[in-house]
Parts: sequence; C-alpha cells; structure tokens
Amino acid sequence: MKAIESSTNPFGGVIPNPDALVAEPRDFSVQLQHSLTVWNEEGFKVVWLEIPISRSGLVPVAVEAGFTYHHATEDYVMLTRRLMEEAYIPPYATHYVGVGGVVLNPARELLVVSEKYRMTGRGPSYKLPGGALHPGEHLVDGLTREILEETGVRTRFESLVCFRHWHGYRYGKSDIYFVCRLSPLTGEISMQEDEIEECLWMPVEEFLNGQSIHSFNKSIVRAALESPGVVPATIEGYGDERKYEFFMPHQVV
Repeated sequence: MKAIESSTNPFGGVIPNPDALVAEPRDFSVQLQHSLTVWNEEGFKVVWLEIPISRSGLVPVAVEAGFTYHHATEDYVMLTRRLMEEAYIPPYATHYVGVGGVVLNPARELLVVSEKYRMTGRGPSYKLPGGALHPGEHLVDGLTREILEETGVRTRFESLVCFRHWHGYRYGKSDIYFVCRLSPLTGEISMQEDEIEECLWMPVEEFLNGQSIHSFNKSIVRAALESPGVVPATIEGYGDERKYEFFMPHQVV
C-alpha cells in the first residue's frame, strides 16, 4: 500500500490530495494510518488534511486518528495533526475587516446613514456609510462599493486617515475598521432600503455637535478633517494590483 498522494510545504508539512482520499470510512482509516506511518518515517512535522464536504463521513475517522479542526469553508473542513510535538501550526484568519467613508461635499455636508437594524433599546443614530470587505477585495474597491450600495452616491477615494482595532467581535474574532476620506462624484441619494433606515447629507458641524452621535463617530470624522492621511501607492516589484494594495504618505508617492 502506498501513502496518500500528497504535496509538501516549505515548513515540513505534508498536504494530502483531497481527491486521493478513499470515500469509504473503513478503507480511509487503513489508508490514513499507513500514510501517517510513512510520513512519520520521512520526517514530516505536520499533516494538513483537507476533507471535502462531499466526503464529510471521513471526518470522524480523522479525529479518531488524532486530527483536530483548524478551519472550515463552505466546501471543506481542514484538519491538522502534529507528527512532531514541537511543530508550529499557524492559526487561521483571526480578523474581520471593515471600512467607513467620510464623504464631504463642497457645501461641507457629510454623507451619513442610520441603520435599520440596531441593538435593542438603542435609538436612531447617524454614522458613516461603509461595511465589511468581501474576501480578496481591496479597501478602495470595497469602500466605494459599500457607499454606492447603501446610498447610491458615487465617490472618489482620497486617503486612509485612521483605523480602529478591537477584540471579542463576531464569533470571538477581532475586528479592524479603516476610516477613509472620499469626495462625492454624484450627490443624489438612492438609499438601500433593506438595511438603511435613513440617509442624508448633514452639515458636518451638526454631526460633530449632535447629542445622539457616538463619540467614536465624531472622533473619526475629526481625524478625516484634520489629517491628510495616507494615499494609495505602488511599490516596485509588487505590480499585481489585484493582489497588493499599499498606502503611503503623500510626499513619498
């Protein structure tokens, strides 16, 4: 019997080919135990076992063999097992990433929204339009998309001015929220009625002095008004704009 067909990574990990896993749990148990013996003898440190959802019946077999959950997607579950006690297994993604936009028109009016779904007992409060990035989405693209979806206003990205990092967010993960300054390319509002209760252009002084506006929202708007921030930039050797996104001070760009 041969070990499960696999590839390796530069850190001493062995990665079985998901398509090479036999479908029958009893047969898989034999296949896996033999493969573990071979991989141990070959000096590998960690096994990264991806089990497709179509073969989810193999998961209990892997757990019985000493594997633990690492992460899961809609299509598969990833399990790992150390072959060497001191082997390091990097954690899976630990953060959500959100973006908010300070959009100020020539009349010094700020584009604000009030969300339809709020915490129980919390009344209407205005905030910046924005939301969560999609997987693989750049800050610039995600923010202009979110603003357009929520308000109908098209914008031009100007700079990244500040960010907030906090822990204990959804599913116990941490959250990074980037605040950016943009200029409007259009002014007419077309509100996303499914999620937004109200959307309007509000004089920025009214926002900063409003009793119902959270102090955090006031602080980040002040930061956008007072700081030039950092702007999108390119760095030699990192030409794939689909993969890389950089922000640097104006004078460096």
